[in-house]
Amino acid sequence: MSIRSRSVLVTGGAGFIGSHLVDQLINEGASKVVVVDNFFLGNEHNLDDAKKTSADLEVVRLDASNLSAMQDVVDQHGIETVFDLATIPLPTSLAYPHFTMQTNIGITSAFCEIARRGSIERLVHFSSSEAYGSGRYVPMDEDHPHDALTPYAAAKSAEDHIIRSFVSTFGIDATIVRPFNNYGPRQNPGSYAGIIPIVVQRVLDGEPILIHGDGEQSRDFTFVRDTARFAVQIHDNPECRGKELNVATGVGTSINTLVTKMLEIMGKSNHPVEHIAERPGDVRRHMADVTKLKGFFNDQPEVLNQDALAETIAFYEKVLG
Repeated sequence: MSIRSRSVLVTGGAGFIGSHLVDQLINEGASKVVVVDNFFLGNEHNLDDAKKTSADLEVVRLDASNLSAMQDVVDQHGIETVFDLATIPLPTSLAYPHFTMQTNIGITSAFCEIARRGSIERLVHFSSSEAYGSGRYVPMDEDHPHDALTPYAAAKSAEDHIIRSFVSTFGIDATIVRPFNNYGPRQNPGSYAGIIPIVVQRVLDGEPILIHGDGEQSRDFTFVRDTARFAVQIHDNPECRGKELNVATGVGTSINTLVTKMLEIMGKSNHPVEHIAERPGDVRRHMADVTKLKGFFNDQPEVLNQDALAETIAFYEKVLG
Protein backbone atom coordinates (compact mmCIF):
# COMPACT_ATOMS: atom_id res chain seq x y z
CA MET A 1 0.00 0.00 0.00
CA SER A 2 2.25 2.79 -1.27
CA ILE A 3 1.54 6.35 -0.24
CA ARG A 4 1.90 7.38 -3.88
CA SER A 5 -1.38 8.66 -5.34
CA ARG A 6 -3.24 8.28 -2.05
CA SER A 7 -5.42 10.88 -0.35
CA VAL A 8 -3.97 11.48 3.11
CA LEU A 9 -5.09 13.30 6.25
CA VAL A 10 -2.49 14.44 8.80
CA THR A 11 -3.79 15.57 12.18
CA GLY A 12 -1.41 17.97 13.89
CA GLY A 13 0.13 18.53 10.46
CA ALA A 14 1.15 22.13 11.19
CA GLY A 15 3.15 20.98 14.19
CA PHE A 16 6.78 20.02 14.57
CA ILE A 17 6.83 16.39 13.43
CA GLY A 18 3.58 16.75 11.50
CA SER A 19 4.87 19.42 9.12
CA HIS A 20 7.96 17.37 8.28
CA LEU A 21 5.70 14.39 7.64
CA VAL A 22 3.62 16.55 5.27
CA ASP A 23 6.82 17.41 3.37
CA GLN A 24 7.71 13.72 3.16
CA LEU A 25 4.24 12.72 1.93
CA ILE A 26 4.33 15.33 -0.82
CA ASN A 27 7.85 14.30 -1.85
CA GLU A 28 6.75 10.68 -2.09
CA GLY A 29 3.79 11.44 -4.33
CA ALA A 30 0.64 11.52 -2.21
CA SER A 31 -2.14 12.77 -4.49
CA LYS A 32 -3.75 14.95 -1.82
CA VAL A 33 -2.66 15.98 1.67
CA VAL A 34 -5.17 17.50 4.08
CA VAL A 35 -3.91 18.95 7.36
CA VAL A 36 -6.21 19.23 10.37
CA ASP A 37 -4.78 21.39 13.15
CA ASN A 38 -6.26 23.60 15.86
CA PHE A 39 -2.93 25.48 16.14
CA PHE A 40 -2.57 24.90 19.86
CA LEU A 41 1.11 24.32 19.12
CA GLY A 42 1.11 24.23 15.33
CA ASN A 43 2.23 27.11 13.13
CA GLU A 44 0.98 27.61 9.59
CA HIS A 45 4.44 28.86 8.57
CA ASN A 46 5.67 25.31 9.20
CA LEU A 47 3.79 24.42 6.01
CA ASP A 48 5.35 27.13 3.82
CA ASP A 49 7.65 24.66 2.06
CA ALA A 50 4.80 22.22 1.50
CA LYS A 51 2.58 24.92 0.01
CA LYS A 52 5.30 25.81 -2.49
CA THR A 53 5.59 22.23 -3.73
CA SER A 54 1.97 21.06 -3.69
CA ALA A 55 -1.16 22.68 -5.08
CA ASP A 56 -3.23 19.94 -3.44
CA LEU A 57 -2.41 20.78 0.18
CA GLU A 58 -5.39 21.91 2.22
CA VAL A 59 -5.29 23.16 5.80
CA VAL A 60 -8.41 22.85 7.97
CA ARG A 61 -8.58 24.55 11.37
CA LEU A 62 -10.50 22.09 13.54
CA ASP A 63 -10.23 20.12 16.77
CA ALA A 64 -9.32 16.56 15.79
CA SER A 65 -11.17 15.14 18.79
CA ASN A 66 -14.51 16.13 17.21
CA LEU A 67 -15.73 12.87 15.68
CA SER A 68 -18.47 14.43 13.58
CA ALA A 69 -16.16 17.09 12.15
CA MET A 70 -13.45 14.54 11.37
CA GLN A 71 -15.96 12.25 9.66
CA ASP A 72 -17.02 15.17 7.47
CA VAL A 73 -13.41 15.97 6.52
CA VAL A 74 -12.73 12.33 5.65
CA ASP A 75 -15.88 12.09 3.53
CA GLN A 76 -15.43 15.42 1.76
CA HIS A 77 -11.85 14.69 0.70
CA GLY A 78 -12.08 10.97 0.06
CA ILE A 79 -9.37 10.29 2.64
CA GLU A 80 -7.79 6.84 2.43
CA THR A 81 -5.01 7.09 5.03
CA VAL A 82 -4.83 9.02 8.31
CA PHE A 83 -1.59 9.86 10.10
CA ASP A 84 -2.69 10.85 13.60
CA LEU A 85 -0.18 13.19 15.27
CA ALA A 86 -2.45 15.73 16.97
CA THR A 87 -1.79 15.89 20.70
CA ILE A 88 -1.79 18.15 23.72
CA PRO A 89 1.82 18.08 24.98
CA LEU A 90 3.31 16.81 28.21
CA PRO A 91 3.92 20.17 29.95
CA THR A 92 0.26 21.13 29.44
CA SER A 93 -0.79 17.92 31.16
CA LEU A 94 0.93 19.07 34.35
CA ALA A 95 -1.19 22.23 34.46
CA TYR A 96 -4.38 20.94 32.82
CA PRO A 97 -4.47 17.16 33.23
CA HIS A 98 -8.18 16.62 32.58
CA PHE A 99 -8.17 18.74 29.42
CA THR A 100 -5.08 16.94 28.12
CA MET A 101 -6.38 13.44 28.73
CA GLN A 102 -9.88 14.14 27.46
CA THR A 103 -8.57 15.70 24.25
CA ASN A 104 -5.83 13.20 23.44
CA ILE A 105 -7.94 10.13 24.10
CA GLY A 106 -10.81 11.74 22.19
CA ILE A 107 -8.68 12.19 19.07
CA THR A 108 -7.63 8.55 18.98
CA SER A 109 -11.12 7.28 19.73
CA ALA A 110 -12.54 9.39 16.91
CA PHE A 111 -10.25 7.96 14.26
CA CYS A 112 -10.60 4.41 15.52
CA GLU A 113 -14.36 4.82 15.11
CA ILE A 114 -13.95 6.29 11.63
CA ALA A 115 -11.77 3.31 10.71
CA ARG A 116 -14.31 0.90 12.21
CA ARG A 117 -16.99 2.45 10.00
CA GLY A 118 -14.87 1.66 6.97
CA SER A 119 -14.45 5.32 6.04
CA ILE A 120 -10.64 5.06 5.87
CA GLU A 121 -8.39 2.20 4.83
CA ARG A 122 -5.33 2.80 6.99
CA LEU A 123 -4.54 4.50 10.32
CA VAL A 124 -1.00 5.30 11.44
CA HIS A 125 -1.10 6.57 15.00
CA PHE A 126 1.76 8.43 16.66
CA SER A 127 2.11 7.31 20.26
CA SER A 128 4.92 8.45 22.55
CA SER A 129 7.83 6.78 24.25
CA GLU A 130 6.61 8.55 27.40
CA ALA A 131 4.06 5.72 27.71
CA TYR A 132 6.93 3.45 28.82
CA GLY A 133 7.85 5.69 31.73
CA SER A 134 11.35 5.45 33.20
CA GLY A 135 12.98 2.37 31.75
CA ARG A 136 12.72 -0.77 33.86
CA TYR A 137 15.33 -2.04 31.45
CA VAL A 138 17.30 -0.25 28.77
CA PRO A 139 17.01 -0.23 25.83
CA MET A 140 13.21 -0.38 25.87
CA ASP A 141 11.53 -2.62 23.31
CA GLU A 142 7.90 -2.54 22.25
CA ASP A 143 7.02 -5.09 24.94
CA HIS A 144 8.32 -2.85 27.73
CA PRO A 145 5.59 -2.36 30.35
CA HIS A 146 3.70 0.91 30.22
CA ASP A 147 4.47 2.82 33.41
CA ALA A 148 3.08 6.31 32.82
CA LEU A 149 4.51 9.00 35.10
CA THR A 150 2.42 11.96 33.89
CA PRO A 151 -1.18 12.52 32.74
CA TYR A 152 0.16 12.98 29.21
CA ALA A 153 1.92 9.62 29.30
CA ALA A 154 -1.15 7.94 30.77
CA ALA A 155 -3.28 9.31 27.95
CA LYS A 156 -0.82 8.10 25.30
CA SER A 157 -0.79 4.65 26.88
CA ALA A 158 -4.60 4.61 26.93
CA GLU A 159 -4.65 5.58 23.25
CA ASP A 160 -2.44 2.60 22.42
CA HIS A 161 -4.77 0.26 24.28
CA ILE A 162 -7.78 1.70 22.45
CA ILE A 163 -6.13 1.09 19.08
CA ARG A 164 -5.17 -2.46 20.02
CA SER A 165 -8.76 -3.14 21.05
CA PHE A 166 -10.12 -1.86 17.74
CA VAL A 167 -7.57 -3.94 15.81
CA SER A 168 -8.43 -7.13 17.70
CA THR A 169 -12.20 -6.58 17.95
CA PHE A 170 -13.05 -4.88 14.66
CA GLY A 171 -10.04 -5.69 12.49
CA ILE A 172 -9.16 -2.11 11.62
CA ASP A 173 -5.89 -1.57 9.73
CA ALA A 174 -3.81 0.41 12.21
CA THR A 175 -0.16 0.74 13.17
CA ILE A 176 1.30 2.44 16.23
CA VAL A 177 4.48 4.46 15.68
CA ARG A 178 6.28 5.23 18.92
CA PRO A 179 8.82 8.03 18.40
CA PHE A 180 11.34 9.01 21.03
CA ASN A 181 12.76 12.52 21.53
CA ASN A 182 12.70 14.34 18.21
CA TYR A 183 14.81 17.38 17.42
CA GLY A 184 15.07 19.60 14.36
CA PRO A 185 13.69 22.79 12.83
CA ARG A 186 10.13 23.97 13.50
CA GLN A 187 9.67 22.80 17.07
CA ASN A 188 7.52 25.35 18.89
CA PRO A 189 9.88 27.76 20.69
CA GLY A 190 7.21 29.09 23.04
CA SER A 191 6.37 28.28 26.63
CA TYR A 192 5.98 24.54 25.94
CA ALA A 193 9.15 24.25 23.87
CA GLY A 194 11.63 21.40 23.83
CA ILE A 195 15.09 21.66 25.28
CA ILE A 196 16.92 22.73 22.10
CA PRO A 197 14.95 25.93 21.39
CA ILE A 198 14.96 26.71 25.10
CA VAL A 199 18.77 26.50 25.24
CA VAL A 200 19.16 28.64 22.12
CA GLN A 201 16.79 31.27 23.52
CA ARG A 202 18.61 31.50 26.84
CA VAL A 203 21.99 31.81 25.14
CA LEU A 204 20.68 34.58 22.88
CA ASP A 205 19.19 36.36 25.91
CA GLY A 206 22.40 36.01 27.93
CA GLU A 207 20.61 34.00 30.61
CA PRO A 208 21.97 30.86 32.28
CA ILE A 209 20.79 27.52 30.94
CA LEU A 210 18.59 25.74 33.47
CA ILE A 211 18.85 21.95 33.67
CA HIS A 212 16.39 20.00 35.79
CA GLY A 213 18.09 17.67 38.26
CA ASP A 214 21.67 16.52 37.73
CA GLY A 215 21.36 16.50 33.93
CA GLU A 216 22.33 12.85 33.61
CA GLN A 217 18.83 11.85 32.55
CA SER A 218 19.21 10.35 29.07
CA ARG A 219 17.12 10.67 25.92
CA ASP A 220 17.15 8.96 22.53
CA PHE A 221 17.35 12.06 20.33
CA THR A 222 16.10 11.45 16.78
CA PHE A 223 16.25 13.89 13.88
CA VAL A 224 12.71 14.79 12.87
CA ARG A 225 13.15 14.13 9.15
CA ASP A 226 14.24 10.58 9.94
CA THR A 227 11.05 10.07 11.92
CA ALA A 228 8.94 11.37 9.02
CA ARG A 229 10.75 9.13 6.54
CA PHE A 230 10.24 6.01 8.63
CA ALA A 231 6.58 6.84 9.25
CA VAL A 232 5.92 6.70 5.51
CA GLN A 233 7.95 3.50 5.12
CA ILE A 234 5.95 1.92 7.93
CA HIS A 235 2.72 2.91 6.20
CA ASP A 236 3.89 1.38 2.93
CA ASN A 237 5.02 -1.94 4.41
CA PRO A 238 2.09 -4.39 4.72
CA GLU A 239 4.01 -6.42 7.31
CA CYS A 240 3.74 -3.46 9.71
CA ARG A 241 -0.05 -3.60 9.89
CA GLY A 242 -1.30 -4.13 13.42
CA LYS A 243 2.20 -3.67 14.82
CA GLU A 244 3.81 -1.23 17.26
CA LEU A 245 7.21 0.14 16.28
CA ASN A 246 9.77 2.24 18.12
CA VAL A 247 11.22 4.88 15.80
CA ALA A 248 14.51 6.07 17.28
CA THR A 249 18.29 5.71 17.09
CA GLY A 250 18.78 3.18 19.86
CA VAL A 251 21.42 5.41 21.50
CA GLY A 252 20.91 7.53 24.63
CA THR A 253 22.40 10.99 25.16
CA SER A 254 22.39 12.80 28.50
CA ILE A 255 20.97 16.30 28.78
CA ASN A 256 24.38 17.48 29.99
CA THR A 257 26.02 16.08 26.85
CA LEU A 258 23.42 17.65 24.56
CA VAL A 259 23.83 21.08 26.16
CA THR A 260 27.63 20.82 25.94
CA LYS A 261 27.44 19.94 22.22
CA MET A 262 25.06 22.82 21.58
CA LEU A 263 27.25 25.36 23.34
CA GLU A 264 30.27 24.16 21.36
CA ILE A 265 28.40 24.60 18.07
CA MET A 266 27.24 28.07 19.13
CA GLY A 267 30.75 29.07 20.19
CA LYS A 268 29.55 29.61 23.75
CA SER A 269 31.29 26.83 25.67
CA ASN A 270 31.67 29.04 28.75
CA HIS A 271 28.00 30.02 28.93
CA PRO A 272 26.66 29.54 32.49
CA VAL A 273 24.63 26.43 33.28
CA GLU A 274 22.57 26.01 36.47
CA HIS A 275 20.95 22.88 37.84
CA ILE A 276 17.49 23.28 39.36
CA ALA A 277 14.91 20.96 40.92
CA GLU A 278 13.83 17.87 39.04
CA ARG A 279 10.67 18.21 36.96
CA PRO A 280 7.71 16.25 38.38
CA GLY A 281 7.34 12.92 36.61
CA ASP A 282 10.58 13.32 34.67
CA VAL A 283 11.82 10.06 33.14
CA ARG A 284 15.35 9.06 34.14
CA ARG A 285 16.49 6.74 31.35
CA HIS A 286 14.95 6.76 27.92
CA MET A 287 16.48 4.75 25.08
CA ALA A 288 14.79 2.63 22.43
CA ASP A 289 15.40 -0.92 21.32
CA VAL A 290 15.04 -0.64 17.54
CA THR A 291 15.52 -4.33 16.74
CA LYS A 292 11.99 -4.62 15.35
CA LEU A 293 12.39 -1.53 13.14
CA LYS A 294 15.69 -2.82 11.75
CA GLY A 295 14.05 -6.19 11.15
CA PHE A 296 11.51 -4.61 8.82
CA PHE A 297 13.79 -2.13 7.06
CA ASN A 298 17.42 -3.09 7.75
CA ASP A 299 17.84 0.57 8.65
CA GLN A 300 17.31 2.98 11.53
CA PRO A 301 17.45 6.74 12.18
CA GLU A 302 20.88 8.30 12.47
CA VAL A 303 22.36 8.97 15.91
CA LEU A 304 22.53 12.61 17.12
CA ASN A 305 25.14 14.26 14.91
CA GLN A 306 26.81 17.64 14.55
CA ASP A 307 25.34 18.54 11.14
CA ALA A 308 21.71 17.92 12.11
CA LEU A 309 22.20 19.66 15.45
CA ALA A 310 23.90 22.63 13.78
CA GLU A 311 21.03 22.93 11.27
CA THR A 312 18.56 22.86 14.13
CA ILE A 313 20.43 25.50 16.12
CA ALA A 314 20.74 27.75 13.04
CA PHE A 315 16.98 27.58 12.54
CA TYR A 316 16.28 28.72 16.10
CA GLU A 317 18.94 31.41 16.05
CA LYS A 318 17.13 32.89 13.03
CA VAL A 319 13.64 32.50 14.52
CA LEU A 320 14.50 33.67 18.03
CA GLY A 321 17.29 36.14 17.36
